[in-house]
Amino acid sequence: MSEGPLNAAQTRDLLESLDHSPRRWLGQNFLVDGNIVRKSVELASIKPGDQVVEIGPGLGTLTSTLLAAGAEIWAIERDGTLASHLRATLGQSGKLHLKEGDAMEHPLADIPSANDGSFKIVANLPYAISSPWMEAICLGPHPSLLVLMLQREAAERLTAKVGTKHWSALTAQVDLAFERAGLHPVPANCFYPAPKVDSCLLFLQRRVNACRLGPHARKVARMLFTQRRKQVGSAIRNLFPDDPIVQRWLAELPKHGLTAMARPETIPSKVWLGLDVTS
Repeated sequence: MSEGPLNAAQTRDLLESLDHSPRRWLGQNFLVDGNIVRKSVELASIKPGDQVVEIGPGLGTLTSTLLAAGAEIWAIERDGTLASHLRATLGQSGKLHLKEGDAMEHPLADIPSANDGSFKIVANLPYAISSPWMEAICLGPHPSLLVLMLQREAAERLTAKVGTKHWSALTAQVDLAFERAGLHPVPANCFYPAPKVDSCLLFLQRRVNACRLGPHARKVARMLFTQRRKQVGSAIRNLFPDDPIVQRWLAELPKHGLTAMARPETIPSKVWLGLDVTS
């Protein structure tokens, strides 16, 4: 494998040698701009000994750059052909722990030290799984930071502000755990094949007081956001008429400067935490 990130010609040649065509259903748009690869590593402040989770390493262009920076990587790749290629070219380093499987079933690629929160995530995330995968990350354990290649629209949704049309149950969960530290536009010509959407590098840092919504709060929030145009008081009467936790939460909204006439998109992330109160 060539040194450094692969350019477009090298990527095409390598795919041809593997007799492999990019699979749209797996979101296989391979990054071919070395500057963007290096930007990902720079944003993540990778230093020797860092433990990194990578999702969908593909041909290994980001993987090799992370390894060169001294990272130890836990990666998950669903495509068997690409997984075999990675094992053959980068597996001998001893610093790449590659799992062949679905990132939705193994969102942290089975990194063993996840619970101490010292790891980082650097990934060209398949666009189709960005929302459900991010929700799995919000459930914890939380990485110290994430640098994610995403569809620009998905990144804007994940980091939307309360009171805007993109504020959602998932956005509230992201906001409780992470703060947006940067967003770097990435043109379509940085990929092979070029996607039909705008992309970006999204840089998230774990909050000092990072927390998460519990199962009950997630369930209620999701249900209320399915009726986001309704006032929460009205929606709760229809959806949760006999739930004492929800009823108490509704009665306590004035403590947060809100009323039963509020709509879900106007409710800040920390207010949703009250839906997990059990005593």
